[in-house]
Amino acid sequence: MAALLLGAVLLVAQPQLVPSRPAELGQQELLRKAGTLQDDVRDGAAPNGSAQQLPQTIIIGVRKGGTRALLEMLSLHPDVAAAENEVHFFDWEEHYSHGLGWYLSQMPFSWPHQLTVEKTPAYFTSPKVPERVHSMNPSIRLLLILRDPSERVLSDYTQVFYNHMQKRKPYPSIEEFLVRDGRLNVDYKALNRSLYHVHMQNWLRFFPLRHIHIVDGDRLIRDPFPEIQKVERFLKLSPQINASNFYFNKTKGFYCLRDSGRDRCLHESKGRAHPQVDPKLLNKLHEYFHEPNKKFFELVGRTFDWH
Repeated sequence: MAALLLGAVLLVAQPQLVPSRPAELGQQELLRKAGTLQDDVRDGAAPNGSAQQLPQTIIIGVRKGGTRALLEMLSLHPDVAAAENEVHFFDWEEHYSHGLGWYLSQMPFSWPHQLTVEKTPAYFTSPKVPERVHSMNPSIRLLLILRDPSERVLSDYTQVFYNHMQKRKPYPSIEEFLVRDGRLNVDYKALNRSLYHVHMQNWLRFFPLRHIHIVDGDRLIRDPFPEIQKVERFLKLSPQINASNFYFNKTKGFYCLRDSGRDRCLHESKGRAHPQVDPKLLNKLHEYFHEPNKKFFELVGRTFDWH
């Protein structure tokens, strides 16, 4: 009898992980792969029953495609728990070397029924990332938000330009980056980030297309609700986000969010005006992306309203 009682006490004392959604790889199995189960259980649980979970969904990119807007809109859903900052776990060697235990510690506390989401836009264009994500969880659902490649290049430049301006550092004009010896400078990194078919091929080596939902970033800006409805369906979330959660802010010139009577807009750094570009140079940019865009459309089996 004493032995039975002792066994029962030991069984009760074993720490328990909060289970993830049934459709995803179990959190215990993921953490066992890292060999850090006991430490992560002890560090990741809270007295109120919530816990930190590895993400079941990742917004993988693209940079300047609208990832922050997508995350903020998705966070309107009560069954979504979003990591506040870009984690850069899979693309930064220093972070990746810390292992899944460190990655788990960067996640928000959530309830068992909630979906944990993180976003790091650089994942989409980082060659090592798809295999690393697949190694963690081959059944994970991925969100990719894209916009017109030419517009994305201009947004990419604009962000870096304003970062330099805030630090009172000079920065070359966009023409100096885009043109070299009278031709389009194909070595400009911002151009490479907009070659969507190249990066998508890398992801499709490890994940079937049905695991990657592509959000139309241009449509999300113009009319966000239908795009978010598609995301809800892809993530198998109940339809909780409504058209009333969005309102057009005439001052800012884009949609803001309304959540439980509280209005909020994206940071002022979002939606900045692009630099004026010579129309001839802009046409060169459009021509450059024409064939890559066709390859991308064929790859994903759908088209987008891009130049």
